[in-house]
Amino acid sequence: MYFDRIDAGRKLAAALRKYQKQPNTVVIALPRGGVVTGYVVARALHLPLEVAMVKKLGHPHNEEYAIGAVSMSGRVINGSSGVNRDYIEQATKDIQALLKKRYAMYHGAKDPVDLNNKTVIVVDDGVATGKTMIASLELIAKEDPEKIVVAVPVGPANTIARLQSYADEVICLEKYRDFFAISSYYKDFQQVSDEEVTQLLKKANWLSIK
Repeated sequence: MYFDRIDAGRKLAAALRKYQKQPNTVVIALPRGGVVTGYVVARALHLPLEVAMVKKLGHPHNEEYAIGAVSMSGRVINGSSGVNRDYIEQATKDIQALLKKRYAMYHGAKDPVDLNNKTVIVVDDGVATGKTMIASLELIAKEDPEKIVVAVPVGPANTIARLQSYADEVICLEKYRDFFAISSYYKDFQQVSDEEVTQLLKKANWLSIK
């Protein structure tokens, strides 16, 4: 049980201490809650913080059913979705336009970080099914990082085992066979706003160059 995302971030940072001040290393947080945890990790390790600009690609007849995921520069489709290719192409363009607007809100005119040959520590405040995390890892892998590390405070044991296939290292502080909602493992799990994400990203990256 964690008090809040800050508490979880401090405990994750302790488990990631070997990466402190390591060159060519970046923390990438999944929005929005993961940015709070990622901020604490990045600050403790004196590393830059980025946000994963990834959004699920929903089925045309059920937006909640993900047939893939899209980033600003690529996409992944889950096997044979059976969905019309024209729909996938248009939906990809629409999502990428949305992500670019969101990126501009979070980062301003700053160019996205180049992940080639970098150690990438991917942080979230927890995982459940792992679908968003896996999609993010697949898209990050397309950028040829040297190493991908997943770091989460809590998750179901079976999902954590699956993540081993998508990352070079997986750190999960608390694994449960019988898993409930991520919020069940926090005393305080308030919603995080875009404004808070923007402030944390700016603060983290200003501190990382000090």
